[in-house]
Amino acid sequence: MRQTLGRLNAAKFVAHMAEFRPDVVLCTHYLPEEILGGLKAKGKLQPWPLVVSIVTDFEAHALWQEPVVDFYCVAAEHTKARLVARGIPTGNVVVTGIPVSARFLNAPARKAARKQLGLRDDLPVLLVLGGGFGVGPVAEILTALNKFAEPLQLAVVCGRNQELLRDLAVVERKHPTQLLGFVRNMQDWMSAADLIVTKPGGLTSSEALALGRPLVILNPIPGQEEANSDFLLEHGAAVKLNRVEDLPFKLGQLLGEAKLTGLAKGAKTLGKPEAATAVCQAALARLV
Repeated sequence: MRQTLGRLNAAKFVAHMAEFRPDVVLCTHYLPEEILGGLKAKGKLQPWPLVVSIVTDFEAHALWQEPVVDFYCVAAEHTKARLVARGIPTGNVVVTGIPVSARFLNAPARKAARKQLGLRDDLPVLLVLGGGFGVGPVAEILTALNKFAEPLQLAVVCGRNQELLRDLAVVERKHPTQLLGFVRNMQDWMSAADLIVTKPGGLTSSEALALGRPLVILNPIPGQEEANSDFLLEHGAAVKLNRVEDLPFKLGQLLGEAKLTGLAKGAKTLGKPEAATAVCQAALARLV
């Protein structure tokens, strides 16, 4: 049986745990681990559940490590090595990948996705992501792309940032552009794309990798996103730009070249679309 805690505060989380008394708790953030640690110290929740930490970045920073955790599910061998180096027993770290929605397992092929979304099949597709809240230099990216000479088409996801969406809608574009708000079919847009311009969050990156779509990384947040960026670059699944104005030049190097094929291959190699199943299997194996 499964229950999702959602956006509960700590007190409600504790009450919910006491009522539900789960056999397994899957933590996709480190804050619930801290709350669980407090509960265990007070001797509550008997019998005590199995606590699984699912690290949702390619770098496992120290806040993920809590004594209450029974074992860790991580993105890659690199992530496991980092935890083991910090003292976690190697048998308590399982490489599963970062879980993504099952929709990415059943995403349409590129051509079918483009037809479904009203995109041309004869032009490259660049997908620009501003995250769920539509942050980052999205407007600057589109301004820079107006200087790109070769034909292409753009899909721009502004998330819940309606102001950004309105501002972008009144600007004339050189290339065919679809402006979107918050989307619930990201698997279709990613499947249709040749390249994805985004910040390297762990979940977004994992979704792209699950579909074998390479990334153009801009402005990673210091800390885990910089570490994610390093990981993706090291494994040949992404390129990184330090300045938005460099995007047209870099795009000209990538589109239509063997390098783009190589990046896509690197992304596909890293992709783990069945990571969620692997996490569940690892947890159930511990209960036997």
